[in-house]
Amino acid sequence: MSSIRNVAIIAHVDHGKTTLVDKIIYATQSQEKQTEGGELILDNNDLERERGITILAKNVSVRYKDTKINIIDTPGHADFGGEVERVLKMADGVLLLVDAFEGAMPQTRFVLGKALGLGLKPIVVVNKVDKPNCRPDEVQEQIFDLMFNLEANEEQLDFVTIYGSSKQGWMSTDWTKPTEDIFPLLDEILKTIPEAPGPEGPVQMQITNLDFSSFVGRIAIGRVYRGELNEGQQVGISREDGKIDKVRIKELHIFTGLGKEKVKQVKAGDICAVVGLDGFDIGDTIVDLENPEPLPRISIDEPTMNMLFTINNSPFFGQEGKFVTSRHLRDRLYKETEKNLALRIENTNSEDKFLVYGRGVLHLSVLIETMRREGYELQVGQPQVLIKEIDGQKHEPIEHLTIDLPEEYAGKIIEITTQRKGELLVMESRGDLQHLEFEIPSRGIIGLRNNVLTLSAGEAIMNHRFKEYQPWKGNLPGRNNGSLISMEAGPCTAYTLDKLQDRGVFFIDPGDVVYEGQVIGQHTRENDIVVNVQKGKKLTNMRAAGSDDNSKIAPAKKFSLEEAMEYIQKDEYLEITPKTIRMRKIFLKEHERKKAMASM
Repeated sequence: MSSIRNVAIIAHVDHGKTTLVDKIIYATQSQEKQTEGGELILDNNDLERERGITILAKNVSVRYKDTKINIIDTPGHADFGGEVERVLKMADGVLLLVDAFEGAMPQTRFVLGKALGLGLKPIVVVNKVDKPNCRPDEVQEQIFDLMFNLEANEEQLDFVTIYGSSKQGWMSTDWTKPTEDIFPLLDEILKTIPEAPGPEGPVQMQITNLDFSSFVGRIAIGRVYRGELNEGQQVGISREDGKIDKVRIKELHIFTGLGKEKVKQVKAGDICAVVGLDGFDIGDTIVDLENPEPLPRISIDEPTMNMLFTINNSPFFGQEGKFVTSRHLRDRLYKETEKNLALRIENTNSEDKFLVYGRGVLHLSVLIETMRREGYELQVGQPQVLIKEIDGQKHEPIEHLTIDLPEEYAGKIIEITTQRKGELLVMESRGDLQHLEFEIPSRGIIGLRNNVLTLSAGEAIMNHRFKEYQPWKGNLPGRNNGSLISMEAGPCTAYTLDKLQDRGVFFIDPGDVVYEGQVIGQHTRENDIVVNVQKGKKLTNMRAAGSDDNSKIAPAKKFSLEEAMEYIQKDEYLEITPKTIRMRKIFLKEHERKKAMASM
């Protein structure tokens, strides 16, 4: 029986974690039977590749010097913090991967704090030392200070640092002396990370993750802490209410390379997938029927935001999507809750509307984007922050926000953030960048990213994570501009767009077909106005000099999904189909909107 090491990788978005894991898999040659080369093996979901972020925690294992190393990938984005804690429960040590130029980032701090709290032993990997302007030694000191501030114990503070470039495929204990391969890092893992203990006794395995297969249903993933699991064995599942149900294990799988391998038995210390358990939840423990000893439950981060999801009932419904009915929408949302744990769904008093609760705009937008790629059509309302009543007082979620940007833009950014009730806590120079930290209500972050990027010419890096609930901070300024709304249905003409340009910025191009009540632009003032963009030019048989100048039309403003979610107002919906994203008023007819306004 070879020994096992369970290592979680913590890294900030885009610090090279996925590339490093790819290189480890290549180096240990476990990919011969798995893949034919290719990049970013771990981020195998299209969305993860496009956005360059890891959303779902995954498991990979490699064999090195007769030791099995289970590498557990953790999400780097705080919106997926619910995933992080559960994943760390499976590890005995962590690799903290940081960029040699950027150093430790706020979200790394969030995950690292959790890992140190669980007593895990860290190895620091300073990556991208091949980049110009990198400062590996300063970054290493910065990490030491960070761990000290996070109250790491003496043993954790005595960490080993490995330097290298996962892109070029080398690691070394001294960044000025590159090596040929990545093995120095693997040797260090064998040396520093404790071997996974395999105590004998009644079985204990906590379910910390799950997978879903259309053939066998939900699959429980977790680490066997004690004893062993056998195929066909009868075990108990200890639930949240303390009840223990009897179940039989149909199949056991362990992770090898990038895939899974079916086995008859799994011993303590290894991570496995169990098929055949019905109706389990994350945090349940698989226990021995004779003397059950459940492990303490894992708490999952609370959602901080909700959005109304409803079927697409615009005049264009069903033109592009395959799944358009409320039954399709309901089934898909409930299926998502089986693996997306920070997501909650509530039925409303209407059959075709659902309230979906999530961790933030990114968390919800990833779900919406996945659904539209699968062929769903739906509409969503403006994201709303969850308010709690604590001791009779209204409380709202507060986030810790950090922005790194060139110094000349700092003044403007501080101004717009404080307008949204952000409180500046830290302001310091880091090289040629200014580092700002704020405490800000979650409401204030909705729509902030757009403004920050516009004001900083796209150079700002912005991150935020949930901190706590605090008393309500008062009203925030909303969007200053009203909407331009289409008066009629049909294709818009270049002639009318040209004539209406002084009214605002348009989101449509000449020839686009629009419907009555669709939001087609942003008004220069704060009120909404209805415009007719379908009028053609009056044709005469006299050719007048100067009247035939070509129309010069500014290009339409295009939104990404998140930008559109953050842009819409309370009385607007976002219509989402596999090919298009449109904004519309909830009430399409003008007289209905006036009636709704009067009744408010």
